[in-house]
Amino acid sequence: MRKSRSNALAIPVVLATLALAAGFATAQETPRTADGHPDLSGYWLPINAVVRDSTDDAGNIDFTLPARNNDIGNFEKDFAVLERAKPNKPLYRPEHWDRIQNLDWTGLTADPIFDCRPAGVPRQGPPHKIVQTPTEIVFLYERRGNIGPAMFRVIPTDGREHLPAQINDTSWHGYGIGHWEGDTLVIESVGFNDESWIGWTGYIHSWDMKVTERIRREGNVIHWEATVEDPEYLLEPWTLDPVRMRLNTDPNAFFFDATPCEERDAEHMVEPNSRG
Repeated sequence: MRKSRSNALAIPVVLATLALAAGFATAQETPRTADGHPDLSGYWLPINAVVRDSTDDAGNIDFTLPARNNDIGNFEKDFAVLERAKPNKPLYRPEHWDRIQNLDWTGLTADPIFDCRPAGVPRQGPPHKIVQTPTEIVFLYERRGNIGPAMFRVIPTDGREHLPAQINDTSWHGYGIGHWEGDTLVIESVGFNDESWIGWTGYIHSWDMKVTERIRREGNVIHWEATVEDPEYLLEPWTLDPVRMRLNTDPNAFFFDATPCEERDAEHMVEPNSRG
């Protein structure tokens, strides 16, 4: 079911609340696997989504939201303003500007995540759970604010290269292959469809997009960043803002079994072009 933009953007608040309640361990030495690589396995939650101001004696937590009067009711519209004001934007070739502006304006109907489509790579960001073996890495993604399905990716790290069939085939997540550069896991993904967006404000891409993700662990924190290369659309490679995730050490942590996404709201929309 299609949800409002505010529901989609409230997920960082929920994740951060869960993270704070989980009792994270303090910084420590980076654990390693038997083959010497940093151990990325575990549940990971964002630590820079909201600011915790204080906790009272009863355990209630006050947060500062990026919204007027710290009001969740203003979060959606204010988020739209903040997103457009970000200095870190992909630089598109001039022939694509009109289309991107139109997609931004019609985003409530044009954005694929509002039609229960996957957010895709790199828009979905870092994984919430990682399972690491000597030959592959498994990424698990929880559902994003009741929009779109939960995701998983299986990424070989055994030294293989992309097959022609993977490069020519297309999917929402592409086909990723990982290798280690020192203590950093580098994942190169190709073979994308051209239906996903790489950013909230109508940022589209071509079939030939390549995404390179870099993940490194320091103590109980991992650092994730992604760079998009797409010469057909972009004047230069674009690196998304990095994200930090902290290990959830709660032994009872688990994924919620979200209900299936089903679009039911389009016919009831009064102003489909309002983006805040």
